[in-house]
Amino acid sequence: MDNPNTVVRARPNPDATKTLVCLGFCGGGSGPYLPWADVLPPDVELVTICYPGRDGRFLDDFAPDWDTLAEDATNAVTAAAAPRPYLLFGHSMGGWMAFDVANRLQRRGGPLPETLIVSSANAPSRGLTPRDMFPAQQDTDEQLVAWMRTNGLLPGYVLDDPELSEMALELMRADIRVRDTFGYTEGATVDVPLEVLTGADDDVIVPDAAEQWRSLARGGYRHVELPGGHFYTPEIWRTLPARIPALAPVPAG
Repeated sequence: MDNPNTVVRARPNPDATKTLVCLGFCGGGSGPYLPWADVLPPDVELVTICYPGRDGRFLDDFAPDWDTLAEDATNAVTAAAAPRPYLLFGHSMGGWMAFDVANRLQRRGGPLPETLIVSSANAPSRGLTPRDMFPAQQDTDEQLVAWMRTNGLLPGYVLDDPELSEMALELMRADIRVRDTFGYTEGATVDVPLEVLTGADDDVIVPDAAEQWRSLARGGYRHVELPGGHFYTPEIWRTLPARIPALAPVPAG
């Protein structure tokens, strides 16, 4: 991990007893996670991993394929985790990345997360299917902008500005290319507790996703279904750490 901007500490908290480390989704950066610092327990520090080609690593080349990005992320998580216990979170494509990183760390002898949390992601063991390849490489710029406006959590001023919109499209297409080189390593599992979050109305997630994820967990498993679609509802997303069992009890209803 050569770039010091790879590990982003939203609000440094030297008194924290554990860290929530977040990996980005397709086309996303650190921004969508940063507000979570306001809703995390006071003893948990928020850390996001910046992939190459965005935010503070804007001048770095995009990763050419999944393995390159996964190695970059694994090294970054190792650095972010020190010296306290941590939880590893990934949303959508980031869920697969979090699983892959945890598996790589497991094979290397750590440091392993206390809990692995995957959000709005099908189980990687089913392989890359057309359902997972959305948005798609063949989508037009207009289609991608429409998807990002609805699902990408980008502020409207970005998508309404031609220059910023072009940058967002470049980033999205780079991540799509990386995602489409993903391949599940046969037999890969994780030995740490696994928590899976899904949206009740998310049509990207297959009906038996929770059971497929359960088969990959060797250290405990929990599934939480939340209101909304791929990014839940705006309020659910804003307060998502409060819905993660490993961080706080799930609110009734």
